[in-house]
Amino acid sequence: MDASGGCGRIGLFVTESFETRRFRTAAAHYLAGRPHYSPRLIRRVVELTRLTLAHRVLDLGCGPGLLTLAFAPYAREILGVDPEPEMLRAARAREAPANVRWMQASSDDLGPAFSRFFLTVMGRSFHWMDRAETLRRLDALIEPGGAIALFGDEHPEVPDNAWRARWRALIDHYAGDDPWRGRERREKWVRHEAVLLDSAFSEVERVSVIERRQVTTETLIERALSMSSTSRARLGERADAMVAEMRALLVELAPSGELTEVLSTGALIARRAG
Repeated sequence: MDASGGCGRIGLFVTESFETRRFRTAAAHYLAGRPHYSPRLIRRVVELTRLTLAHRVLDLGCGPGLLTLAFAPYAREILGVDPEPEMLRAARAREAPANVRWMQASSDDLGPAFSRFFLTVMGRSFHWMDRAETLRRLDALIEPGGAIALFGDEHPEVPDNAWRARWRALIDHYAGDDPWRGRERREKWVRHEAVLLDSAFSEVERVSVIERRQVTTETLIERALSMSSTSRARLGERADAMVAEMRALLVELAPSGELTEVLSTGALIARRAG
């Protein structure tokens, strides 16, 4: 977020001409639009990492707390950390058990003051960070035997997801001029797996759950507005045009107001070797 357009760092994000606080308007749409992680996946990660009620968990880049609240029943305490005030406002507005805490902070702030954790989880946030430095800092905070779990989701190319081609084309039309969009797919992008293998957490495995879900057309509009590339903060007045076009498209695709999607939610689990 260097104003000169060069490489810079503010808070959680490592940037190349990155707009400051581009998630500030996305926060209001995140819970309603983003797919939630499968409860089966959460339970599987708990089993694989051997998380117990004696342990503390860190949700780094927690947003409105999707993973924070998902892991709360399985830990003694879970700390949700995010640099964006609007994301934390949405998180704090949710009903949460007593073992959940929220903190406005970034990966740059990780240090002894955070104390120790058994598990650190991240959902759709690791790619914004200085990944190698974040893992170095976490190595000093995660207890022996502990782990990191990086969560994400994808839509397999199956018949139920055929409608997504036109929905994605509309997203691409409005997000195509965002230099940060799709950088994970570029040749120079180093995948998370490679970054983990070069870190202290080099014992890596993947787990995923594939489900068929129903999604409303209103949810898909919220999903578009929850993306940083098509948020109101980035598009400005063009966001209203996008919503109008998307609403017309979805009426055509789903006259009933509902579509079926097949979603794979998964996690990369990384531990120290040995």
